[in-house]
Amino acid sequence: MKAEDVRVTNLLQGAKQFIVPVFQRDYSWGAKQCVQLWADIVRVGADETAKWHFVGSVVYISAEETSANITRWLLIDGQQRLTTATLLIIALRNRLQDTEAAEERDGEADDRPTAAELDDYYLFNRHSKGDRRYRLHLRRSDHETLAALLDRKPLPGAAMPHLVANYKFFVDQLETADLDTVYRGLKKLVAVDVSLTRGQDDPQMIFESLNSTGLDLTQADLIRNFVLMRQEEEQQTTLYDDYWRPIEVTFGTRYRTEFDKFVRDFLTIRMRPSKQFKADDVYHQFRTFYQAQCKTRPVESILAELRSFAAYYAAFGWASEQEEELREALRRVRGLVEVASPLVLQLYEYYADAKTLSLAGFIEACELIESYVFRRTVCAMQTRSLYQIFSSIAYRVDKSDPLTNLKVILHTQPRKRRFPSDTEFREALETRDVYDMRQCHYLLDRLENDSKERVDTATLTIEHVLPQNEELRPEWRGALGPDWKLVQETWRDRLGNLTLTGYNSEYSDLPFSDKKKLVDKQGRQVGFDFSPLRLNRFMAERQVWTAAEIEARGKDLAGRAPSIWRPLSVDISAVREAQLQELTARSAHYSVDQLEFTPVTRELFDQLRARVKALGEDVLELPGPNTVVYRVYDFFLEVIPRKRRLLLVLNLDFDECDDPSHRAQDASEWAFLVHATESGGVLYRVEGADDLDPAMNVIRQAYEGVSE
Repeated sequence: MKAEDVRVTNLLQGAKQFIVPVFQRDYSWGAKQCVQLWADIVRVGADETAKWHFVGSVVYISAEETSANITRWLLIDGQQRLTTATLLIIALRNRLQDTEAAEERDGEADDRPTAAELDDYYLFNRHSKGDRRYRLHLRRSDHETLAALLDRKPLPGAAMPHLVANYKFFVDQLETADLDTVYRGLKKLVAVDVSLTRGQDDPQMIFESLNSTGLDLTQADLIRNFVLMRQEEEQQTTLYDDYWRPIEVTFGTRYRTEFDKFVRDFLTIRMRPSKQFKADDVYHQFRTFYQAQCKTRPVESILAELRSFAAYYAAFGWASEQEEELREALRRVRGLVEVASPLVLQLYEYYADAKTLSLAGFIEACELIESYVFRRTVCAMQTRSLYQIFSSIAYRVDKSDPLTNLKVILHTQPRKRRFPSDTEFREALETRDVYDMRQCHYLLDRLENDSKERVDTATLTIEHVLPQNEELRPEWRGALGPDWKLVQETWRDRLGNLTLTGYNSEYSDLPFSDKKKLVDKQGRQVGFDFSPLRLNRFMAERQVWTAAEIEARGKDLAGRAPSIWRPLSVDISAVREAQLQELTARSAHYSVDQLEFTPVTRELFDQLRARVKALGEDVLELPGPNTVVYRVYDFFLEVIPRKRRLLLVLNLDFDECDDPSHRAQDASEWAFLVHATESGGVLYRVEGADDLDPAMNVIRQAYEGVSE
């Protein structure tokens, strides 16, 4: 690697071409950067004592395809600077061409070059043909726009806005600027010229370590460069065209703002971290993931997976899903809980790729997520750490039967994370103030649109039927009675008193009878009696509006809510099966041979163990750190080794235990049993071989009890 300070104009001179590789980001400098660069150029151009102005670094490596006529370089870093300098030179050349055409130039006035000289010095390779004519070759659409500016031809239909805007900025500045000052300042721009040696230097490591004076690189820029920069040039183009370009098209204008979030969610699913990745750590985590994946599969497979998940993310994020009902379900989830994206992406993969989740199943899964979040919000349950909650659910959803698995996981959440029941949900809607909920409009919209005949409520606002105004009109005070103030404070923000309307300002705090019959200034009937909204039918059918009516309407709306925000209905056998699988997975870390037996208790255990297993093929042995549990679905026996005996805990009601040996004990008499993990009704001590037969009599009863 060679690095030295060099003037930007010198860097552009000579038979060469700088090429922006396909993996680089588009030209993205905006007005802020151009204004600053222009100010610096004018300042140093006017200051005879200023020798130079530093603009950053330009890093490049020789291209694989070159020729005897020109040397071609791949730009690793510095395209924003070189492109902006080129735009200024084009604008200066055009200004000089126009000036030279209008009047004879005084050649003794200054050392300013002609327009043709600017072309030869900095913009074109005179003796090359085609795209190799240009000293700077940008990527794709950027290059089409730059080539049109260089050749003074009409811009393409989809001209790149940053290039056009910045060129026009320089054109405008040059209208009144001193051209000699501008050219002197341009020639004083200095960059660190870093030339890499192919096969010796690692462009990616150098790229990462550079401090940029332009726009900060996003995690997306770093990821794209990391994946593509190490490939051969032909492979770079293929991978970009087949995989990365479709991702950029999918994200469109959201690429710079959303791609980093997408990769974070993608890595969350694939790497399963215990904590959410920090925004500035996404690239480093992707690099770790990518390097590990490359050991077992080709880069095409990794990028194909990333491309698929990008499509899923877009479908969830900005409603690009083609199936209307699914698109609407996704839209509602996104509006409520954007951080559910890891779970939604995982379900999307099972729906679109694995084909183990049907369209109807995916819609139901989205409705369950929506219901889970909204019910918990209404019930004032904890809604913190939702990203981690949904990520942990995504880790556990199995590909074989995703919908059933999701239901089981939601059913078995700890109490603080539980899925609220219909009763909890309904009572909370009836009794809490809902007006201050962030989702209040959403709540009323869903209640209104629980029908195939949908109403667009986006422009409607929330209306208090009983007004919020503390200075209630006499008509309202009379209707509410002597305790009107208490009634207002209690009921004004309840569900039963809220609706949607397009005439909030017209209703104001009018009496109820006026709100029912209201006619606006244009003579249109806009009162509750004439409202097309289903939410307002209750008011149209009432003549007064008191606490009784508000309570009745609240109960009516709350009673409908559990059918809109679907309840969690799960097959209990599936729950038991899942719990058993989880217990089995935990038990896999332990072995019977790790338990603390004495020679005597080990011999007793081996004999008992053989007889317990012989009870049936459905008997499952689950060793733990200190005990062994035997299950069918439910446990029926736990064996706890002691120094001189085996203590048996049995899932059997002591009062129903048939024990001729009278050795069985009532477990309820013991407040605590050391090492026990299960809670049973009967205890039995096995101290010798003679105790095995009577013990098996009791064990068999426990086994038959859970096998029925």
